Amino acid sequence: MTSKVEEALGYEQARDELIEVVRRLEAGGTTLEESLALWERGEELAKVCRRWLDGARARLDAALAEEAEAEKASAEREDGEGRS
Repeated sequence: MTSKVEEALGYEQARDELIEVVRRLEAGGTTLEESLALWERGEELAKVCRRWLDGARARLDAALAEEAEAEKASAEREDGEGRS
């Protein structure tokens, strides 16, 4: 379940925060507790990014399918007109 804060994050915001979390984890120097908290936050941010990307993919697929249907219908109309 996502919090309202996570739902309000845009893709770029979540991505940028995730980059910062990874940078801090890679740099080291944090306690085990801090590292675990960073890891958990990174997992949440990755999920937010994935939801945004999945949504973008679904919108793109829908637009491409709609365009293909329009082209098919147009081609069928042109074929029908050519036969008359």
